[in-house]
Amino acid sequence: MNYNPEKMRAKPIRIKEWDCYVILNPDFGLSLIVADVGYFGMGTVDWRDFKKNKSQGDLALKFDSPGTMNLPRTADTGDVFFKEKKRWIKFERNKNTIPNRVLTFDFPKFKYEGQKGISGEITLYQDPKLDTMVNVIPFRNPKHFVYVQKICCMPANGIVHVGGKTYEFLGEKNNSWCALDWSRGVFPVKTEWWWAFASGIVNGAHFGMNIDYGFGKNPSSKNMLFYNGKGHHLDKVTYTWDDKDLMKPWQFTSNDGRVELQLEPIHEHRLKMNVMLMYQEGTHAFGYYTGDVVLDDGTKIHIDRSDKLFGSAEYYDHGW
Repeated sequence: MNYNPEKMRAKPIRIKEWDCYVILNPDFGLSLIVADVGYFGMGTVDWRDFKKNKSQGDLALKFDSPGTMNLPRTADTGDVFFKEKKRWIKFERNKNTIPNRVLTFDFPKFKYEGQKGISGEITLYQDPKLDTMVNVIPFRNPKHFVYVQKICCMPANGIVHVGGKTYEFLGEKNNSWCALDWSRGVFPVKTEWWWAFASGIVNGAHFGMNIDYGFGKNPSSKNMLFYNGKGHHLDKVTYTWDDKDLMKPWQFTSNDGRVELQLEPIHEHRLKMNVMLMYQEGTHAFGYYTGDVVLDDGTKIHIDRSDKLFGSAEYYDHGW
């Protein structure tokens, strides 16, 4: 479906739109977000060094652009560009780049380990035959909704410069994969969500998962497995963690027995942010998934520690 904001009878401050790319491998990770949250436009970059157990982010705001950023109406085509003074992010997805997505960015004042600057160019390959997770979710207010597309299993290749150091994402060679969260909708003032994902190779085939719930009138199921390009829809999947120690294994279970997983964290992050009219508080863990899942046809897939299936899990309480 296409997203048609001109047909929505909603206050501009309730309309929220974003593209969020998360590129991970077991050594380091990068998150890039461009969003229009109604009050302002924003671009964010987050860098994580899992070997050093360090992370750092930067946030740029534009107050002259809410509702005018013209973010694409579909996750399948269209470019995104955000610029605030010397900080900028660009996502390219058009006839010249398909089947790839090209992410470029430059935040000159980004500070990490006493040095300034983060920039890079990452190319993501999206197999045209790859299934994705798409759904539209109603909230309690009948005028509120969110339209979401999640994409896993995109190999990431490119270079990121952090201060004076260069890092390389080399796709399958160093287990570098990207997940996309593409969301558009009319949101209530307060929301909360749980999102977990991973991509890699299991039993010689591309494997990914998206465990995602919390939005909507009732907890919706944005839960899917991806195996060899094909999506397998799951029912209710939940996960739990020890909030006093995020480095303890996170446990994943489903109501039908198709998911029995655990996430073994190697890096954790807590966030509490209050910017203008937006606040966010939550927990985030990155690490290796192990356990068992069952595909639609009953095939059981065992994920061993040696598969090095790397991903993340988070919980956020959000107000805007």
